[in-house]
Amino acid sequence: MTYGKKYKVGMYGGAFNPLHLGHLECIIKAAGMCDELYIVISFRENETDVPLKIKIRWIYQLTKHLGNIKIIPLKDELTNKEDYTEKLWTADSQKVKEMIGKIIDVVFCGSDYDENSFWNKCYEDSELIVFPRNKYSSTEIRKDIFGHWDWMPQAVRSYFTKKVLIIGGESAGKSTLTINLANYYNTVYLEEVGRELSELSGTDIYMLSDDFTRILLEHKAKEFRLIQQSNKVFFEDTDCLITRFFMGFLEDENIEANTELAEAIAALNNYDLILFLEPDVEWVQDGDRSEVMAADRYKYSNMIKEIYNKHGFDFKVISGDYNSRFDQAIMYINEMLDKKQ
Repeated sequence: MTYGKKYKVGMYGGAFNPLHLGHLECIIKAAGMCDELYIVISFRENETDVPLKIKIRWIYQLTKHLGNIKIIPLKDELTNKEDYTEKLWTADSQKVKEMIGKIIDVVFCGSDYDENSFWNKCYEDSELIVFPRNKYSSTEIRKDIFGHWDWMPQAVRSYFTKKVLIIGGESAGKSTLTINLANYYNTVYLEEVGRELSELSGTDIYMLSDDFTRILLEHKAKEFRLIQQSNKVFFEDTDCLITRFFMGFLEDENIEANTELAEAIAALNNYDLILFLEPDVEWVQDGDRSEVMAADRYKYSNMIKEIYNKHGFDFKVISGDYNSRFDQAIMYINEMLDKKQ
C-alpha cells in the first residue's frame, strides 16, 4: 500500500474505549493522506464506556501538533455491538455526513473490518482504505488494563492510573516509604509539599497563614501535573487533610479560610488505596519536627486517623520495622493492581 496520495477530506471512526497504539498509528497515517481528517468518536453515556470528554482529550493531546484533525462525537444508544443493524448504520452515517458537511473522499478503518462492513456500505461514495490489523485491541485491554499497559499511549494511561496516598504522624517513615515504593514500581511520586514551605522562616513555628494556603494549592496542582507521567500507580506523601491537621497544631491565624479550602480540596480528592503508618518506628529529629508530638506520638497519630475517618476515607494500617512496612505496602498495592478493572 502507498500512502502518498492526498485526499481533501477523510474520516476515521471508533469507540476508542480505550484508545490504543493501533488507533494512534491509523490516525497518524490517515492524517498524512488528507488535508482534513475527521475523527468520529462513538460514545455511550454509561459505566461501560470511558467518558466522551476524556476520549476527546486523548485524541486532541495526541494529534494537536498535526493541525489537520477535527473531532466529531457520535452518541451510541446501544449496549451490544451485535444490535448494530444496517438500519442504524445508515442513520449514523447520515449524521456523520451532516456534521462534516463536505464530501468525504476517503474512509479509513482497520483490517478487523472488510469491504462488507458498514464502513464501505454506508460510505459507498467514498474510497475505503483498510489499514493492516495490528495486535492491539480495546476489548483485550478492558479485560486486563495493567496486563496491556504498553498498548496505550502515555496520555491514555493516566486515566487508569491508581492513586496511593501515604499518611501518618511525624517521623512515621512516610517520605522514605513513598520514594521506595515509587522506585520499586518505576513510577513518579508527589513529595510532601509542606516540608519546604513550612521552613520559609527557618522553622514552622513562624509560618504565615499564606504558607498553609500555598501548601494546599501547590500540592493539588503538582498532583495534576505528575499523574500524567505515572506508570500504573502514583504515590502521594500526605494530602490536604494532613495540612489541615497541622494548621490547628501550629495555630494558623487564618484557620477558618484555610480550613474551608482544605475541605473543598478533600471533597475533590479520591484514592484507590490509603496507607496509614503507625508511629512505632524510632523518632528521628529531621529538621524542625515537634518535640511535643514526639512526647505523645500515638495521641497525635490517632487524631489524624479520626480526621480521615470523619471524611469517609478508608485506609490500611501499616506497622512494624521499615522492611515490614515495605512488604505490607507491596502486598496491598499488588492486591489493588490484580483486581479486575
